Amino acid sequence: MKILLLSPAHPLRGGIAASSERLAQALQQEGHEVLIFSFRLQYPAFLFPGKTQYTSDPPPPGLKIESRLHSINPFNWIASGLAIARWRPDHVIVRFWLPFMGPCLGTALRIARWFSGKKIRVTALADNIIPHEKRPGDRLFARYFLGACDDFVVMSRSVGEEVAGFLGGHARVRFAPHPLYDTYGEPLEMAGARRLLQLPPDAPVVLFFGFIRAYKGLDLLLEALALAPGVHAVVAGECYDDWQPYQDIIDKNQLAGRVHLHTGFIPAGEVRRYFSAADLVVQPYKTATQSGISQIAYHFDKPMIVTDVGGLPEIVADGVSGYVTAPAAPAIAAAMRDFFEHRREAAMQAGVRREKQRFSWGNLVKTLLEG
Repeated sequence: MKILLLSPAHPLRGGIAASSERLAQALQQEGHEVLIFSFRLQYPAFLFPGKTQYTSDPPPPGLKIESRLHSINPFNWIASGLAIARWRPDHVIVRFWLPFMGPCLGTALRIARWFSGKKIRVTALADNIIPHEKRPGDRLFARYFLGACDDFVVMSRSVGEEVAGFLGGHARVRFAPHPLYDTYGEPLEMAGARRLLQLPPDAPVVLFFGFIRAYKGLDLLLEALALAPGVHAVVAGECYDDWQPYQDIIDKNQLAGRVHLHTGFIPAGEVRRYFSAADLVVQPYKTATQSGISQIAYHFDKPMIVTDVGGLPEIVADGVSGYVTAPAAPAIAAAMRDFFEHRREAAMQAGVRREKQRFSWGNLVKTLLEG
């Protein structure tokens, strides 16, 4: 089958690009011909608060990636749709994570179908429908995109409910949990990873990983540290917010000696250092759909603390592979204290190894292609 994957991909960086490249590899392993149409311009500057949208990592081997889409140029949307039509795919799988992309993706898909000369099935792999940080036009743009699709695969049930809220009983929605991020190499020995990051060798260490945004609740984790004496935290990821409120919490609670900051973009080749150095991964999110961070933690056999928001409780089994807590500093602190004081690491690592079997790329491929 000829499958076109419409998604960010190399040289663009980020979790969606990385997971789409891994999905393309899984589709190729099943014998399909895969082409990725990525973006020439993904975000205009006002929508991207980071330093760069591009990675310096080498391209993934064995994938065909064409950078074509321009998110704010309507003439490009038409040209991209015509290019899809000329390639004549049997199936288009399109990533959707931000309503801003709705006009670009929705128009390209409609043009492709009008001019392809064959029936093209369009499946949306929806990370979000309405984002955590809402903007004017979100609902209008999302509705326009949804109308260009035949069916939908979601990685959290809350996103499926959003799709149904737009399309009602006509929506064809299937659920598959986010697969493991298994592209970051094998774990390092913990002592060596801690030396690389200049961490105390024997301290209890938790990890906050990924872009720092208000909804991800780093403030809750910092406040929880004040209630969990002796616990150290590694904060690894580029800050997309004003850093000062976080620094104020660190200063107020005299946490500087226990908070280890790596607030630049983390290259793919260094990801395993951070997960290998940590005892526990903490996702103190205030809102969420699903999170790829959980799937990196599973890959490295790390127990987690997640908050009871969105699809996170669907991924982490409370008391088995980690903790599901209220999105509040005292609850997060209580989970950290329980983990370290009662030496839960070995039991929860065993739970992580059992639970991770649910998160295969083969399951996602099967769900995308069925129906």
